[in-house]
Amino acid sequence: MHRSDLLRKGRVSLINRFYSITLVAHKREDKFISIDINRLIIKEMKNIEDQKAAKTIAFVIMPNHVHWLIQLGNEKSLSDVIKSFKGRCSKTIRDRLGVQKLWQRNYYDHMIRNEDDLLNNARYIIANPLRAKIVDKVALYPYWDCIYIK
Repeated sequence: MHRSDLLRKGRVSLINRFYSITLVAHKREDKFISIDINRLIIKEMKNIEDQKAAKTIAFVIMPNHVHWLIQLGNEKSLSDVIKSFKGRCSKTIRDRLGVQKLWQRNYYDHMIRNEDDLLNNARYIIANPLRAKIVDKVALYPYWDCIYIK
């Protein structure tokens, strides 16, 4: 069985459920260190939300991966949302900035089980730059957001 088949095995897509998603840069390269690339990624997250395909709860864009906590909308499956997001990011960034390969082929997901799991995942996502020792305070890292922190 191919590795990508193992990632999809058991994946469930349920309307209005929360999912923690990890998307990794092609070859784990530090592709997400440019303000131009990161702004375009955030814009595509907002486009997904505007289309009501998913609501962003929290995200952080790390140098070589993205953590994205979403609530799935009521019209598209999780895989359709991720495919659309990755495809539009790739096309826009390729057309505007010349980056040829942006993402690894697959993604990792975790369906949130309860409110504690939701809050723990949001905290984990936001604290990622601290654990990576990129910054000493989350407020100093520019590429994150969380609806619980304003």
